[in-house]
Amino acid sequence: MAGSDIFAEIIDGDVFNYYSDGQWNKSSSGKYVPIINPTTRKVHFKVQACTQEEVNKVIESAKTAQKLWAKTPLWKRAELLHKAAAILKEHKAPIAECLVKEIAKPAKDAVTEVVRSGDLVSYCAEEGVRVLGEGKFLVSDSFPGNDRTKYCLTSKIPLGVVLAIPPFNYPVNLAVSKIAPALISGNSIVLKPPTQGAVAALHMVHCFHLAGFPKGLISCVTGKGSEIGDFLTMHPGVNCISFTGGDTGIAISKKSAMIPLQMELGGKDACIVLEDADLDLVAANIVKGGFSYSGQRCTAVKVALVMESVADILVKKINDKVAKLTVGPPEDDNDITPVVTESSANYIEGLVMDAKKKGATFCQEYRREGNLIWPLLLDNVRPDMRIAWEEPFGPVLPVIRINSVEEGIQHCNASNFGLQGCVFTKDINKAMLISDAMETGTVQINSAPARGPDHFPFQGLKDSGIGSQGITNSINMMTKIKTTVINLPTPSYSMG
Repeated sequence: MAGSDIFAEIIDGDVFNYYSDGQWNKSSSGKYVPIINPTTRKVHFKVQACTQEEVNKVIESAKTAQKLWAKTPLWKRAELLHKAAAILKEHKAPIAECLVKEIAKPAKDAVTEVVRSGDLVSYCAEEGVRVLGEGKFLVSDSFPGNDRTKYCLTSKIPLGVVLAIPPFNYPVNLAVSKIAPALISGNSIVLKPPTQGAVAALHMVHCFHLAGFPKGLISCVTGKGSEIGDFLTMHPGVNCISFTGGDTGIAISKKSAMIPLQMELGGKDACIVLEDADLDLVAANIVKGGFSYSGQRCTAVKVALVMESVADILVKKINDKVAKLTVGPPEDDNDITPVVTESSANYIEGLVMDAKKKGATFCQEYRREGNLIWPLLLDNVRPDMRIAWEEPFGPVLPVIRINSVEEGIQHCNASNFGLQGCVFTKDINKAMLISDAMETGTVQINSAPARGPDHFPFQGLKDSGIGSQGITNSINMMTKIKTTVINLPTPSYSMG
């Protein structure tokens, strides 16, 4: 059971503690935040409701610890990260159990997330040693009008305190994708996990605690966003914010001071299907891309833009595969599990009802029980329907029939989002031209959108975010350039 054995100290009674200054603490507020199990819709966990004063103390400790950590040799930072990764993978079962109960992630996928996270931490340790171990040497006479009288040395140094705010759907993986680059770069980290997913994140943080990182270097505060959210993101002691989520990120970017921001804020990932595409491949990728983890992925296929000439055949192939998806509780490894909250389910239902009112073709009967929504393919969706533009974050996929490639590109680019997209065709020339025309951070050719492998660059355009992610990109973003210029006397000799 979560909280038992090596994790016993992270819980006090039935409330999970927050982590600061190298130990697990109970908040002075005497309050807790309930975490609702999406399947049962009942309180399953409780976490501390930290106060603003406790946040102040956490950030002050983080500032102090960071100064010493920045002087720690790279190899030692990497060694501790490798140790944390091993502990994380060793205790994947209890962490995965939390993911199943908190966010209704299928059991097998929950274990995969933890193992993948451990691998990410180890890779980051290795990449950090390589990237941060390199510097640059410039000489002044490469610019016109200058003699060789200046030598310039540049290196990467840490920013300071990094605030990491991951989303509910990958509360472990998208937390370590922020934590590991920050730590290897010499920064300290303050983690504010999402409410749904907070307990899994606390278990993950305990693995870093067991690895022996210095006190104060890593902190994890829980609580209501209304009480400590803005307080954290606007705190003068924070030197960088890495946020993954929705519209909240836009508000953060407006309120935060002039500090580096790394934000991934969702998407409406478009899938453009040409006449010559392998339709079996397309159907398999659309179902995988659109319905895995009940569509609760920023890189899920959110709209299929299909050439009219192949739409009937493709829709049938997709429907055949949708019919085979299993629906039910995450403990049984079902393909479709409850969405994270009742409000999410209500929002999805609103999009579905709008599409129904405006004449979309329902390929399956719409069915919902509590937070559980059965997979639904909507054909003949038009641009005047909300589902054509808004991100459902659920197991509902719209198909828009198009008469030209230009029409598909136009719809893709008219979206406020620009995270990922994909194009299916056997013509590589067309694929590259369409990819170049699509205003998205990443375009997948003949495959569904995906974040990963985790060392690949990952970035969004427009309302999908700012600041590239991926291990190397994050390391570079969480450091700044330190320049040392050596001035030499003007040479007194002449060549000849």
